Amino acid sequence: MAGRRRWATEEILDAAAELLRTSDADTFSVRKLAAVLGTDSSSLYRHFRSKTELLRAVADRVLLAAVDGYRAEGDWKLRITALALRMRDAFGGQPQLAEVWGRYASSGTGSRLVMEEVLRALRDSGLPDEEIPLRYHRLAILIAALIASEAGAATVTPEEREQGMELFRVAVLGADPERFPSLAHFARDVRPLGVDRAAAFEEILAAQLTRIEAEAHAARPPA
Repeated sequence: MAGRRRWATEEILDAAAELLRTSDADTFSVRKLAAVLGTDSSSLYRHFRSKTELLRAVADRVLLAAVDGYRAEGDWKLRITALALRMRDAFGGQPQLAEVWGRYASSGTGSRLVMEEVLRALRDSGLPDEEIPLRYHRLAILIAALIASEAGAATVTPEEREQGMELFRVAVLGADPERFPSLAHFARDVRPLGVDRAAAFEEILAAQLTRIEAEAHAARPPA
């Protein structure tokens, strides 16, 4: 009798990414993945020691795709912005994986390439070395949160989106002006969270980079 097929690591990751397109990190399991591949869980644990390690590897491939073809061009702010937008687009094509990345992060080559470029750009900003790890950490949290939020919105069905918009209109436009005076005042101009997210992403990121630029300027010794 022929033995079970031996799956290569990349084939396992391909199957895991496809399974995550129709599920999420909570319902995903190594057992389900093994069933898709027609094998047993123990054969997959030869490649990955745990579910978390497998999920991190899947997310890391998205980061690798984001940095593929990236060129460090322009000043440090343009470089970080370009890289963040490439990451947003990469996870936008696989929105379920954005949740995985936001929760489990990554420690693979893709992650290290992103970290290297962001840290290098922050050094070019003029920040003192002792300030860079903290600024990097805050920037990483911001970018991960923005990407996960935007990707999460992309998984909403048209029916769910329309239902949410209707509930928003009822809640906001119908707000009691005595109990919610500010909300009633701005009701016609307040936008739902699902609207104009791309522009909001860039604006929020730009504000953070401007803050870092101001800190770098303040840290420079007087001429």
